[in-house]
Amino acid sequence: MKPIPVFFAALFLLSTPNLFADSKEHPNFVIFVADDMGWGDSGTYGHPLIKTPNLDKLASEGVKFTQCYSACGVCSPSRSAILTGRTPYRNGVWRHLSGNHEAHLRASEITYPELLKGIGYETCHVGKWHLNSKQQFNTPEFPQPGDHGYDYWMYSHNNAEPSHKNPKNFVRNGEPVGEMKGYSAQLVAAEAAHWLEDIHDPEKPFAMSVWVHEPHSPIATDPQFSNLYDGHENSKYMGNITQLDHALGQVMDALDKAGVSDDTLLFFTSDNGPVPAYGGTAGGLRGVKRSSHEGGIRVPGVARWPGHIKAGSVSDVPVIGSDIFSTILDIVGIPLPDDRTIDGANMIPAFSGEEVTRTVPLYWRTHVSQVGDRSALRIGDWKIVSNDEMNQFMLFDIEKDWKEENDLATKMPEKTEEMRKALFKVWDGIVAEGPKDWWLGERNRPMKGAKLSY
Repeated sequence: MKPIPVFFAALFLLSTPNLFADSKEHPNFVIFVADDMGWGDSGTYGHPLIKTPNLDKLASEGVKFTQCYSACGVCSPSRSAILTGRTPYRNGVWRHLSGNHEAHLRASEITYPELLKGIGYETCHVGKWHLNSKQQFNTPEFPQPGDHGYDYWMYSHNNAEPSHKNPKNFVRNGEPVGEMKGYSAQLVAAEAAHWLEDIHDPEKPFAMSVWVHEPHSPIATDPQFSNLYDGHENSKYMGNITQLDHALGQVMDALDKAGVSDDTLLFFTSDNGPVPAYGGTAGGLRGVKRSSHEGGIRVPGVARWPGHIKAGSVSDVPVIGSDIFSTILDIVGIPLPDDRTIDGANMIPAFSGEEVTRTVPLYWRTHVSQVGDRSALRIGDWKIVSNDEMNQFMLFDIEKDWKEENDLATKMPEKTEEMRKALFKVWDGIVAEGPKDWWLGERNRPMKGAKLSY
């Protein structure tokens, strides 16, 4: 494990690796992340046709968040925030990481897996990674999952290639796996089950990341799932959602088989909003993937933790992916790092519908290569959205106007100015702390002729 900067009581925690070995006192954690799954892409969230029986079951056994957010409108940044609790421009993963780019999840960032590992947890990551560029993937010169606290990992860079069917680009603990027969989500879930049953020490608590590729393109769907929608023009996409839901069921079954479901906090979410070109839907929200409007950042969010979360409950309290870091640390009793800004908050109150206390407002900045960035900030029911240059603003009362149809900026100039100042206060802090040498020059420099890679 890489050295962790000295802060709070880290030396004490790291010197007592088996202090929290009792899983009943210190639960297991499974974070299941879908890829490009929109807020409206499931029966659980109201889609009239898409079948998601396992997500439905998870919601019936836990809490469904109606206002769960990703930390960014695109994948690499939102995933970095889950691991670090820090908004992406602050932690350095400020853009979609592909090709040959210098940005990556830096070794200096502190992740919840490495902190948990330091107190005796075993850790596993399976599925998509995408926290370094293509050229940095599986190279020792740049941090890989093992450098961020994972004992075991089977991962790909971004997409499953050549598609979700029979992928050949997975790497297990640094060694290429070769072609795998089957469909990506099921293969990833099977690896998670294998680790849990055959490798994990049952005497220790564990933290597992299951980051499936579905429904990210290039989409390939097992006929057993697409046939459920036979004759529908969107059968491939809808079946792909059911395919990832089936993988969620595999993980849930593996937890049952291991006898640890009651001692596990299982959180399901998505990394950003949908891509309509492939069939995704934001459920009536404005915007899609790469937008800082609700459709780009409001995503499914379901949590199950028996004995701690009321089964079948619904929470309207806003939570965000970066809250996962702070929540996990609070549950196991590890203080937050005090040498850096942590943007996420402890979401435990939201499990029962109580407000979350935040020191940093909900904030988004989504880089899009053609147009720059799109910023937004939410405080209470108020949300401000800026243009790319941050000199024009829209104001919405999100609780009443969740579709963002009624811009109140002109009607409420004083409130708009108040929110504008709050937006810049957060942004100025990020500029002062983040690795701006990576992104400041590119922030508002469109890449003409560039083609989006969904």
